[in-house]
Amino acid sequence: MRIALFATCIVDAMHPRVALATVRVLERLGHEVVFPPGQGCCGQMHINSGYLDDAVPVVRNHVRAFQRAEYDVAVAPSASCVASLGHQQPMVARRVGDEGLARDAAEVAGRTYELSQLLTDVLGVTDAAAQLDSWFPHAVTYHPSCHGMRLLRLGDRQKDLVRTVADIDFRELPDAEECCGFGGTFSLKNPDVSGAMAEEKIANVERSGASVCTGGDASCLLHLGGAMSRRGTTAPDGGPVTTLHFAEILAATREHPLDVSGPVELSIPKEAVR
Repeated sequence: MRIALFATCIVDAMHPRVALATVRVLERLGHEVVFPPGQGCCGQMHINSGYLDDAVPVVRNHVRAFQRAEYDVAVAPSASCVASLGHQQPMVARRVGDEGLARDAAEVAGRTYELSQLLTDVLGVTDAAAQLDSWFPHAVTYHPSCHGMRLLRLGDRQKDLVRTVADIDFRELPDAEECCGFGGTFSLKNPDVSGAMAEEKIANVERSGASVCTGGDASCLLHLGGAMSRRGTTAPDGGPVTTLHFAEILAATREHPLDVSGPVELSIPKEAVR
């Protein structure tokens, strides 16, 4: 299958290793991954802030970039951005009377999957150890993002994949369904409330006893990782608690383990970077 990667803004700018891990997982399954040139933001940031007119050219750029590419399905390592494609982009186009753009946006969104959706529902992956050779011998807890739960209705897809990684020590997160406080521009407009919500989430991460907190949205993990760093959050072994996208955990193998003892971005083998 030919799969188009929608990298998303935060992954591209802040966590490119998540895009690399996504590619590595899909290529391990024998699929071809392409990167449509010209792609950028999905427009979610503009729309959530009320700048609907400014979002129109952003939406148009995304739709054109993916319409020009040749692929069977598209994938993004972000439930938030995938939700925006189907939930917001057609609405923005219809608001300005561009019904053609609305139809095209809906068509692109209909072929775009969040990573766990694609792996589970389309590619039939249910056992990460057996089918992906995933190996991650660490204590891990899982934070589900709000958009993944409430808009995409992902259920336990991400968590179930993580739980099946070889030698993982999975720890349930108390009150997992509670928001971490990021909420996109919410964290900028309401920093005190956002920070308090992060504190509650971090307390539950500590309560889980995990040394790694994973999830499916780099934005939420960035928010929690920064708060834990400032707070000095430590795992039971005395080391810092790390945040990792679940794609990175799925991409880790015995032959190419993911080293979480230092800066994770430096742990990708040089030969894997193309």
